[in-house]
Amino acid sequence: GVGFYSAFLVADTVVVTSKNNADKQYIWTSDASSFSIVEDPRPDEQLIRGTRVSLYLKEEAQDFLDTETIKNLIKKYSEFINFDIYLYTSKTVEVEKEDDEEAASTDSDDEAKAEDDSSSSSEDKKTKKVTETQWDWEIINANKPIWTRNAKDVTEEEYKKFYKAFAREDKEPIGYTHFTAEGEVTFKAILYIPSSAPRGFFHEYGQHRNNIKMYVRRVFITDEFEDLLPRYLSFLTGVVDSDDLPLNVSRETLQQHKLLKVIKKKLVRKALEMLKKLDTETFEKFYKEYSTSLKLGLMEDHANRTRLAKLLRFASSNGESMTSLDDYVKRMKKDQSSIFFMAGQSKEEVAHSPFVERLLKRGFEVLYLTEPVDEYTIQNLPEYEGHKFQNVAKEGLKFGDETEEEKAHYEKLKTEFEPLTKWLGDKLSGEIEKATISTRLTESPCALVASQYAWD
Repeated sequence: GVGFYSAFLVADTVVVTSKNNADKQYIWTSDASSFSIVEDPRPDEQLIRGTRVSLYLKEEAQDFLDTETIKNLIKKYSEFINFDIYLYTSKTVEVEKEDDEEAASTDSDDEAKAEDDSSSSSEDKKTKKVTETQWDWEIINANKPIWTRNAKDVTEEEYKKFYKAFAREDKEPIGYTHFTAEGEVTFKAILYIPSSAPRGFFHEYGQHRNNIKMYVRRVFITDEFEDLLPRYLSFLTGVVDSDDLPLNVSRETLQQHKLLKVIKKKLVRKALEMLKKLDTETFEKFYKEYSTSLKLGLMEDHANRTRLAKLLRFASSNGESMTSLDDYVKRMKKDQSSIFFMAGQSKEEVAHSPFVERLLKRGFEVLYLTEPVDEYTIQNLPEYEGHKFQNVAKEGLKFGDETEEEKAHYEKLKTEFEPLTKWLGDKLSGEIEKATISTRLTESPCALVASQYAWD
């Protein structure tokens, strides 16, 4: 097939020696333009059984004689195939040997004292350490594909050990998921969350990362599929192995295969399920490293917007710990219709802002958006569980629990101070759109409020 004939890319001549138990040994020889088959006449080259393929390399392909080159090729493309691959390699070791020089210098004395020393122990002989080169067969693909096993049969220690070997990492992963997907396409996969974000991950956001390796029947195909995971999940590392994809096509053709879209969809779902199932302590560790990824994902992946929203965490006036939107909604007051939020540089700054004074005094919880990407995230999430988001630094703030008396009192104040607000509006017409009586202040005399659709 195509795989075998690729040997002629590096070899001028290919020789295949084959022996069947019930037949003689034959040699097939080819230079790619012609071939011959003869009975093997060499008595000292007879195989017991099996096949040996010999490549006579082209001059420009001599680097394939290098042991490390062969090792790297095997580990990259055939590390997880079902049968073992051995390479005849050498290693340098130190061994102890009898000191021949010492023995030679004392030969004459030993002969003279042969009778007296006949009872001497061999332990009296002088030895020295020497360096030797030893040759032996070394198994190259010792790291076995644990994703082919049932997840119930794989221990946590095996998952961690596989991750360290596969990802070339010293630290343990934050979490992992191992699953088999069935349906339109069947594949097995293991996805890992690295302990820390890759260097430059957010500064180089959008650049392709070779973190997911695609296998077809345990044979490595590529790690260059740009669309196998969306950008916001490109920090994940792992393997995907399918028997349903074609093995004898180019990577470019495979990348356009319709089943890859199905695989991507299922990978995203399983990845988000994995994040959802993390315990509180582990999720906090994950969120510290990858919170920005989730927020960017909410902007980019509209199909999974709800799932991503449930994973978001924000600082809050409710306490020191971060809160989810689900927990915020559970704590909302009876007549509260909006989720209140305020953006700022830090939690301390926002907590002491004039904009939250009356909200806090009335017992409303306010989300504190202290990361640069937070406000963009909320703008891409119009509502959550039927509750719209309300920026408390913008006009149109309504608490939702106002009594009729409070509404009447506010209208009375508007009328009473209308001359003042009109005068301020005229006086500062080049600086502000209008001046109005505030319902959000308790201690501060005034505050500059952005219009509903303006930037803060």
